[in-house]
Amino acid sequence: MRHFLTLRDFTKGEILEIIDLARKIKEESLRREFIPYLNKQTLAMIFEKSSTRTRVSFEVGIYQLGGIGLFLSKNDLQLGRGEPMKDTARVISRMCDLVMIRTYDQKSLEEFANYSLVPVINGLTDTYHPVQLMADYLTMIEYNKANNPTVAYIGDGNNMANSWLMLASKLGFTLKIATPKGYEPDPQVVKDALNFAKESGAKIEFFNDPSQAIKDADVVTTDTWISMGQEAEKEKRIKDFRGFEINSKLMQLAKKDAIFLHCLPAYRGYEVSEEVFETHSKEIFDEAENRLHAQKGIMVWLDRKRSE
Repeated sequence: MRHFLTLRDFTKGEILEIIDLARKIKEESLRREFIPYLNKQTLAMIFEKSSTRTRVSFEVGIYQLGGIGLFLSKNDLQLGRGEPMKDTARVISRMCDLVMIRTYDQKSLEEFANYSLVPVINGLTDTYHPVQLMADYLTMIEYNKANNPTVAYIGDGNNMANSWLMLASKLGFTLKIATPKGYEPDPQVVKDALNFAKESGAKIEFFNDPSQAIKDADVVTTDTWISMGQEAEKEKRIKDFRGFEINSKLMQLAKKDAIFLHCLPAYRGYEVSEEVFETHSKEIFDEAENRLHAQKGIMVWLDRKRSE
């Protein structure tokens, strides 16, 4: 049985297989053909972090696949009163067919998966956000930016940066990451990505100057400087990230037809300017919609692997 916890667990072929499945299901849904791939199956959705896109996309996705989603906040579960994660996993996985978890600690997610009897999907942790990267890559394909692209990630070396490292190193494209000093991606994730890159041919570079990373990029992407749980660091982070706002002047260094992606929510005047955001709003909201389609592909793929 397979889980979807991080892209480091997947081969290039498997990632592309899920993407192809997502594209097929999206084409069907655009024709209003909602095939019940997961007929009468139940998706438990555990949220320890708040969400807009993750909740809506998974809940709508499982419904359109013929199943039902159960929204479970930490306060709805005995987790909120100290029940061990492994006990929660052993109970919920006996009653549901799939589990999606959006939480803080990657190790807690992995513990749940170790004790689960059904596939578990990472809806976001502090270390990785793999479902977002599947939506991002689907968007790159739709904008003809997936053929040996150069991607520039500019901002915080957070779960999004870590996830871009996994995707690039598995698929073999060029990734340039620019962060302020002291905000680089997780060293272990970097080490893993560089090892994977030896096999895939990916080119991965790191900078502390955004202008160096964005030069001639096909895809430019960023994330908030202040993630959930970091609100107390806001003033310090704003100061430390000065010069990292993706504005028109910086975007001019990318290729003329470069696209801009953002996992949202976006904070104008911080990681991206209002002008750049609105100029590239179609790409951004196509990307947001693709969370729905990519995640349907993931759920159907996991179900098929379970039955093999």
